[in-house]
Amino acid sequence: MFDTHCHLNFKAFAGKVDEVVDRTRKAGVNYFVVPGADVETSKKAIEIAGKFAGIYAAVGIHPHHIYQYQTSNIKNQKDKSNIKNDLKLIEELLVSPKVVAVGEVGLDRHYYQKTKYSNYQINEEFIELQKEVLLTQLKLAKKYKKSIIIHNREAKEDLLDILTTNYYLLSTISIVFHCCEPDGELLSFARKHKIFIGVDGDICYRKDKQEFVKKIPLELLVLETDSPFLSPFKKFPNEPKNLPLIASFMAAKIGISQNELGRITEANSKKLFKIT
Repeated sequence: MFDTHCHLNFKAFAGKVDEVVDRTRKAGVNYFVVPGADVETSKKAIEIAGKFAGIYAAVGIHPHHIYQYQTSNIKNQKDKSNIKNDLKLIEELLVSPKVVAVGEVGLDRHYYQKTKYSNYQINEEFIELQKEVLLTQLKLAKKYKKSIIIHNREAKEDLLDILTTNYYLLSTISIVFHCCEPDGELLSFARKHKIFIGVDGDICYRKDKQEFVKKIPLELLVLETDSPFLSPFKKFPNEPKNLPLIASFMAAKIGISQNELGRITEANSKKLFKIT
């Protein structure tokens, strides 16, 4: 099986990666992609991928972390972080041999209750900067022929506008809608453009996603845990070892065997990330 999205590079797994990977292998999951959320977690993803067969990395700047780059949030010169410099670092990381994607990148209008950023708020300066950074990272994916892991949270209209306007960049690149919202317009766009759709552990308790997964073409479906988040048990931290449990629940909803779903989604995942 293939977990296309697990954050083994996050603090929840600090000092525990080896044992988490071992438990996951024993559960029958042999492939992982570890996405970055900023420069440091992207570097960590590459470090982890370098240690294990079957584990790959993605590098990118998550839209939530674009908040730190807004001019209005920079209090003094010491705090200044230059987005151009960080994007250059992301570009340098893209040539690492086990990097298979740019991600996770995208747009996010959600108001997070827990965040490291003080006075966190959604405003148009923030959204416009998210759009600029997303477009730059899409161009990097095109330049380096990498797949793209798209994060979208409550920003569907903005996202589809960017993808439609700039689809010339993406026509030869594989894309996945990570943890896809159960939305008919997103599904229609994905069908039209052969975009993969990632489904996570929240399908085990969200009725809307249980209905949504029945509509996803099997050839576009991939599995994720989004560890340490989105546990099928609503417990933190989630682990990639739970992927077979998610697959079992999903297979019952779709009406095929777990083994068949595992075979199909593993093949889809390898196609998505160009892994032979």
